Amino acid sequence: MLAKADNHWTVEEAGHLLNRAGFGGSPGEVRRLHRLGRRGAVDWLLEPGERVDAFPVPKWAEQEAMTLAVKEIMEERQQLRMDERGLSGKAAEKAEEKRRAFQRERQQEQRKQAAEAQGWWFRRILLTRAPLREKMTLFWHDHFATSIRKVRVPGLMIRQNQLFREQALGDFRELTGEVMVDPAMMIYLDTPGSRKGKPNENFAREVMELFTLGEGHYSEEDIRQAARAFTGYRLNRLTGEVFHAKRQWDEGTKTVFGKSGNFTGEDVVRLIFEKPRAARFMAGKIWAFFADDNPAESTLDALAKTLGGSGYQMKPMLREMFLSEDFYSQRVMRGQIKCPVQFLIQLLKELEVERPPVGFPLLGEQQLGQVLFMPPNVAGWDWGQAWINTNTLLTRYNLAGFITKGTDDGLKPGKGQLGKGTMTGLVKRNMAKNWQGPDYGRIAPERLRGNPVALVDSLVFRFFQGPVADKARKSFIEYAKSKQDAEFTDKEVGELCHLMMSTPYYQLC
Repeated sequence: MLAKADNHWTVEEAGHLLNRAGFGGSPGEVRRLHRLGRRGAVDWLLEPGERVDAFPVPKWAEQEAMTLAVKEIMEERQQLRMDERGLSGKAAEKAEEKRRAFQRERQQEQRKQAAEAQGWWFRRILLTRAPLREKMTLFWHDHFATSIRKVRVPGLMIRQNQLFREQALGDFRELTGEVMVDPAMMIYLDTPGSRKGKPNENFAREVMELFTLGEGHYSEEDIRQAARAFTGYRLNRLTGEVFHAKRQWDEGTKTVFGKSGNFTGEDVVRLIFEKPRAARFMAGKIWAFFADDNPAESTLDALAKTLGGSGYQMKPMLREMFLSEDFYSQRVMRGQIKCPVQFLIQLLKELEVERPPVGFPLLGEQQLGQVLFMPPNVAGWDWGQAWINTNTLLTRYNLAGFITKGTDDGLKPGKGQLGKGTMTGLVKRNMAKNWQGPDYGRIAPERLRGNPVALVDSLVFRFFQGPVADKARKSFIEYAKSKQDAEFTDKEVGELCHLMMSTPYYQLC
């Protein structure tokens, strides 16, 4: 067991927990968490009262609607093929153009649905009363990475997202088995084409290297043999049903990790989790995601023991971590670079903005390099210092400037959801035109505006959940005092908020 933090916990530690186990919050939310006490706060995060289905999926992502849409598409494609038979000359060219127009319409619909899916999840993260569950959903999306670029069926991405949410705090071993037959993952790693005599090694390799064990803890022969076990899994594109076609499955004897049998994919997953390495691998990923990149060996040993001993249940390990002394150490607190989604959500939460401008979330994700449902490859995103360079740092400042002051200087149109098209300048201008800004009367009430020190300290707690370096605090106070002789309007408050958000300190949580 990790050494536990003592019973005395500060409001700064409550802010740290809410930032890391969720996506931050307003001063009121931080204080409410603090009043629960350390253990009570962790219990609230691990046992959310919000239902998993509290945010209904878009209508087109419901299974019945998806089935109907796929059926209509299949019928139209078949009709187009029939219409092309026996044609030549101008008639053939006209039929070909009709087929291309149909394909363009499908791509446009995919892009529209992709944007709706991304907006749906972003809004859920922003408004949820189950922040740890959403943070773990993001973790699993990165861990079992698939992208809408290849899957090209937004409804299946939402279905996978719901799976991650339902199992967010549950059994890692069970979730891995469900991911094996998840339609989005199957399409992404080409599982439906894997058959007896011609196995595809993609899933067999990734489930060992990226999902459960890590590089160096399996052999190439283990992958080849496991790939044979993963043959025969098929996806009914019309219904979304996954089934095992026995005739396409290699029923012969395979040897994986030194054990032999006529294994199926489920058997291989079972064999993987018989290896103690699986618990240590996940303990390391969880600690890096929530705490820091350099855990002590004793920390990993303790967390791995808890995870393995609980039958790969995530809650006991998370509880131990969030109650540990190490999690609240100076090394961990304020030492993690915010990923783009964290940066955007936390910014909005701290400014108490529940309805950001239409287009802002996706534009921010595109410009900062983390678009929901679009990790760059099967290994997911690069984290930590990879999030920050000269361009993305300036973009963070510009995005914060837009939300706090309404200025869109430096904001560039972004790439389309499937890599084609752009967010036009017109969309960007409309976004700026219709944005009224945060409620500064609530963020900086009149009673504070005549007292620069009190105003700054109030905003410092709001944005940093604790003290900042004296040099930074003095610069904030100097700015506030420079405006004291004039009327301290919302404009000046917005500038002060932007000044605070345009610091290196604000990029950390």
